[in-house]
Order: sequence, then structure tokens, then C-alpha cells
Amino acid sequence: MASNFGLKSLAILALTLEICVQGSLGGITCENLNKDTCAFAVSSSGKRCVLEKHVNRSGEEAYVCRTSEIEADKVTDWVESDHCIEACGLDRKSLGISSDSLLDSGFTRKLCSTQCYNGCLNIIDLYFNLAAGEGVYFFQNCVKHKGEMRGEKWHRSEALVWWHQGQYQG
Repeated sequence: MASNFGLKSLAILALTLEICVQGSLGGITCENLNKDTCAFAVSSSGKRCVLEKHVNRSGEEAYVCRTSEIEADKVTDWVESDHCIEACGLDRKSLGISSDSLLDSGFTRKLCSTQCYNGCLNIIDLYFNLAAGEGVYFFQNCVKHKGEMRGEKWHRSEALVWWHQGQYQG
């Protein structure tokens, strides 16, 4: 009877460990991403990935993907799509995370375009938070450019509802 209980306990422990290992192996770890997938990705822990460039002693450039301390809002295990990178005017080889690009009106125009603003909420979340850190309300920045984007429909409120309900598919 005691050995039967021990076998059941061992089986339960083995099953639990298998589930835990599968869950941990399936997520995105920034340090495992290459330079073509790192920028704008989000790890399984919800931290944003950042691409860094190092120059070796020999002068050779090496790119490294690292986990930043910046948390994404309601996003985990995310590698941004090529569609969103293009629609938002981004570059896969962007180094670091910075709000400097928000000073470029051409970049802001692309970021505020319907394709980016309504369809690439991971990117919008990132730049919304970067702008807020600088004391700027991102949506007002897009409204400023809205006159230049007549004919485009904004469905930001619908997209945000999908985002917060976890239904957004990017």
C-alpha cells in the first residue's frame, strides 16, 4: 500500500515537472533572439528586448539581444511582425529603446497612420509610454498630424478594447 502511494506521488511529481519545463522552454528569451528579431520583441516575462551593438577588440561588430527593464503592457512572447515594422516606419536593427525618434515628424506621421496606430498596438504601447516618460501625451501628437491624414479612419478605441481583452492578434 505504501509503495502504491509512493508511485502515485512520483508520477504526479514527474507530470508536474514536465508541465513546468515545457512552459519555461516555450517562451521567448531575449538573449536567444538574433539581430533580425530582437528589436520590438517582448520576452515571456513581459520585458521588452533591446538590441545592442558591441565592437570586439579586433574591430568586428557584434549584435547582442538583451532583456531590458521596460515592461510591456499586457504583452508577452511577442516578436513584432514585418508588417508592423514597415507600417510604423521602424527598423529591425534599431539599437536600444529611445524616444528621440518621436521628434521626427516623418516618423510620427507613420506611427500615427491607420495601419500602424490601429494595427500595431505593441509598437503604439511602447511609444505611448516613451512619450509619457517625456511628459508628452502621444494621442495628442497623433491628433496634431490627423489633419494631414484626412480620409483615414481611426478605430483606436476598438483596437484598445481588443488589446485589453487579450484578443489582439497583431
